Amino acid sequence: MKLLQIALLATASLIATSCQSKNKKHTVSETTSAIEAEQEEVYEEVKLSRQQLSKYETAYFASGCFWCVEAIFESVKGVKEVISGYAGGKQKNPTYEEVGYGKTDHAEAVEVYYDPKVISFTELVQVFFGSHDPTQLNRQGPDRGRQYRSIAFYKNDEEKKIIENYIQALKDNKVYDEDPITTEVTPYTVFYEAESYHQDYEKNNPNNSYIRNVSVPRLNRFKANFGEYLKKNAH
Repeated sequence: MKLLQIALLATASLIATSCQSKNKKHTVSETTSAIEAEQEEVYEEVKLSRQQLSKYETAYFASGCFWCVEAIFESVKGVKEVISGYAGGKQKNPTYEEVGYGKTDHAEAVEVYYDPKVISFTELVQVFFGSHDPTQLNRQGPDRGRQYRSIAFYKNDEEKKIIENYIQALKDNKVYDEDPITTEVTPYTVFYEAESYHQDYEKNNPNNSYIRNVSVPRLNRFKANFGEYLKKNAH
């Protein structure tokens, strides 16, 4: 997930290596060419990593802060990767600041890569609805604004039917009493990956006050209710 950071770290390492080799009989152009060649290898590795993910299915959801949502789906068996980003709006290449201040129509969302042989789209929909309160309009917990609204994206008629049928089942069984479900059922169009520091945020920032007080408790509530869906190392 930290593909950009890997590339940057590798670039820094290459520069350091070239500095250490300054006494060798290399011209500047030769050194630059060597660095560029190795950088190309780094970016090729990034591309191959994306290619490896391409063999899996994708699903897209929004249900509040993507730090929380990413961590939840990362804990689910059959899920190979989760990427935090923005979806549901029309603006191109949105930034965190633009989305956070409500300057776009986008919501904080996640891109879930999963193995359908291990977990189905229906089960991911169950995870989605079971890990947040879909009756909260334009907010989730302490986070307020349309950027935190609940959205289940579909890529085809079959996925749309699965989502709509599950919402109807929740209504029929009065799971949320008389509170209306506000989740938007929206056709998927485009997903913009968030800035690199947002990826794996909960894992990389365990001492952050929001992570300790909001994200981790939300993840633990999910784990308590969906034990059979968890990866072995996620218990």
